Amino acid sequence: MIRPERPDDFDAIRVLVEAAFGSPVEAKLVDDIRADACYRPELALVAEEDGEIVGHVMVNHCGLRDGDVVHRVGMLAPLAVAPARQRDGIGSALVHEVCARADAAGDPLVLLEGSPAYYPRFGFVDARTLGITIHLPDWAPPEAGQAITLSSYDSAMRGEAVYPPPFEGLE
Repeated sequence: MIRPERPDDFDAIRVLVEAAFGSPVEAKLVDDIRADACYRPELALVAEEDGEIVGHVMVNHCGLRDGDVVHRVGMLAPLAVAPARQRDGIGSALVHEVCARADAAGDPLVLLEGSPAYYPRFGFVDARTLGITIHLPDWAPPEAGQAITLSSYDSAMRGEAVYPPPFEGLE
């Protein structure tokens, strides 16, 4: 079952995200997103099975700066699945659902930093092909900056991704 996260899920989500990434950095990012204006509780989803949280994903607000204009777009970060349940389709189900909900909410597109081998199956493309620049960490390949266009996308939208405060200083 996929549903929006609830405050009583937060501890389980923190444990799940840390286990999935093998680091507390992403778990802290989730907490920091919740404390920021970029947080969209309706787009912070969990996959629950038999009362256990086995997956989590968020789409938060992000900016796309084109000169003096900043468009509001979505940013998927992070996606986490319990290590024992990875490759069971949980991550795929979460990505499909959160993108569908972002589309229904009127987001023109969703950006992400992620595996160029994983996300294209959902329709994500190298953001550069859309005229979008995503500044990536030095270790990430250029094609890790990705975007998926949604129903309200206008092909004239281009520019530079402007991350919300919780992402500042992350590498």
